[in-house]
Amino acid sequence: MRKVTVISSFFIGLSAAFPLNASQLFISLEKDNAVLVLDRANQYEKIASIPVNEQPRALKFSPDYKQLYVACGDGNTIDVIDVQEKRVVKSLDVGEEPEIFDLSPDGKTLYVSNEDDGELTIFDIDNETAIAKIEVGEEPEGVLVSHDATRVYVTSEVANMVHVVDVSTHELLANIVVGNRPRRFALTQDGKTLFVSNEIGGTVSVIDTETFTVTRELSFTPKGFRPEQITPVDLLLTKDEKTLYVTLGRANHVAVVAMADFSVTDYILVGQRAWGLALSPDEQFLYVANGLSDDMSIIDAKTHKVLRSLPVGRVPHSIVIAP
Repeated sequence: MRKVTVISSFFIGLSAAFPLNASQLFISLEKDNAVLVLDRANQYEKIASIPVNEQPRALKFSPDYKQLYVACGDGNTIDVIDVQEKRVVKSLDVGEEPEIFDLSPDGKTLYVSNEDDGELTIFDIDNETAIAKIEVGEEPEGVLVSHDATRVYVTSEVANMVHVVDVSTHELLANIVVGNRPRRFALTQDGKTLFVSNEIGGTVSVIDTETFTVTRELSFTPKGFRPEQITPVDLLLTKDEKTLYVTLGRANHVAVVAMADFSVTDYILVGQRAWGLALSPDEQFLYVANGLSDDMSIIDAKTHKVLRSLPVGRVPHSIVIAP
């Protein structure tokens, strides 16, 4: 097993406006084949760079936060990182080119989109075996398990669909047509409203999960960008579900959507190709991975002011925070 590289040097100190807390921030770097770890309690000191398999993308913690799962697309694995030791302890063979995945609430099952095979793989973590492989549309991307763990939602970039899979029977319940090249999801706590980003379509589809119908499309018009540059990808709801954040990809902005009437209340200018999103546990700060400028934007979530753009490495994809 490759050793973790621990780096003692510091990033340039951030403003004193940042409150200190004990959480650590993990960032997947597609071209560095590594997961970067920053210490939020010490002005984002670079704690470690953890080598993983090729092209790390999606990140997800186990329910107890002791392990971090990393989808490695070109490595054809999901690597398992020991959060305390900062090293890969296992690589799971989950099929060809895992794109995005989700974890069951009990932490025992992985649901993985395999882009090349056009399949959703259901994977038993303890036994390290595939329980089922379910054929979906070509180039599946986003995966989301419902809060009650009865359904799995999967996007197909080529078919422009959201597939709804029954967890108990492994059967398709519905195929919902959305916008062009659907990517990621956000789901309300009551499980009734599903948001889907359509990267090429430049919109977000809002789905009623009881009727499997699209009830509206959200569109975005940041100043200075052509429609083809507006490429929504990641979605994030605040805990009170009053605000939805949407990264706009090559439009280099984060859109702020008021859930009360689905209006866009602000556009926050960030780095190039705004991609992954994360909120601090207290929701005071919003973090954005900018894939083409190789940095992370740190935003005051109340004022929408960018406090800092922090270089992190080559092609940052996803961000998660451990309490």
